[in-house]
Amino acid sequence: MFIDHAKIRIKAGNGGSGCVSFRREKFRPKGGPDGGDGGRGGSVIILADEKLSTLLDFKYHPNYKAESAEHGKGSNKHGRNGSDLILKVPLGTVIKECATGAFLSDLTERGQSIVAAKGGRGGRGNARFVSSTNQAPRHWEQGEFGEEKELELELKLIADVGLVGLPNAGKSTLLSKLSAARPKIAEYPFTTLKPNLGIVRYRDISSFVMADIPGLIQGAHLGKGLGMEFLRHIERTKVLVFLLDCSNQRVEEDLDTLRGELKQYNPDLLERPQIVAITKIDLQPNLDLNSFEKLPTMTICRISSVTGEGLEGLVDLIWQKLQEVKIAEMQDAA
Repeated sequence: MFIDHAKIRIKAGNGGSGCVSFRREKFRPKGGPDGGDGGRGGSVIILADEKLSTLLDFKYHPNYKAESAEHGKGSNKHGRNGSDLILKVPLGTVIKECATGAFLSDLTERGQSIVAAKGGRGGRGNARFVSSTNQAPRHWEQGEFGEEKELELELKLIADVGLVGLPNAGKSTLLSKLSAARPKIAEYPFTTLKPNLGIVRYRDISSFVMADIPGLIQGAHLGKGLGMEFLRHIERTKVLVFLLDCSNQRVEEDLDTLRGELKQYNPDLLERPQIVAITKIDLQPNLDLNSFEKLPTMTICRISSVTGEGLEGLVDLIWQKLQEVKIAEMQDAA
């Protein structure tokens, strides 16, 4: 099951308390203080793991606690530190603090991690408080409590290209034709109930990742349909491909609806390179692109996932746009 949102409660381990102890050896009935320090409590660490693809485990197991440390002992024996608790999440997980909404981290790289809750510091034993004026201190420190937080985990898929379209526009069919992904395909709307990723090979020299998200409808940014639930998954994409069904007589209106929903959700999305793909042209083989008044200002192509017409050209266009983005990023970094 694909789960991309979860709330969890984490508790770091408490630090161990220091010990009050005095040496008691033969012929030294009044030895000096030898109380050891308490150990440090275990921390809660969140680690990005490329093998994971869902937050399912956190949805049904929301409580996590790291190990507390041991208290100090006599003979200057320090308490054992508590073991850290490592929670593994998929790449692309955003971590926020529920109480304040503060952004903590965005784990997008393999092995990237964050200490989400620090373990409590151990208290000092009485051996630490010896001074020239106090040779037999009975003072000690209590271990600190570990941090406790409620966190919001939000998964945003990492893909180069995002497919955007109304329900039943042909997104899943296109992804299945261009990659090895096998999303559910049917003739009725909202067949896709979760995002799907596919790796598209480009001329046997390279590849890119394409994401298919559930279809958008007007009002998706307000939560209508499935849009609000999955719009977050195109936030990381570098190129957007709008799929418009040519059998619909209101293609221009469909594009306005899609762009409007993206603008309402995140205006920055419309600043990215965009391609318009007119789909299902096998149903209208004589379709003239010049008939679409509002579209000529954008990069347009005609495709049929059934016959394969135009798919190679679409991949070429996507690759060209990705290279333009790459060059722009290099220039910005220079």
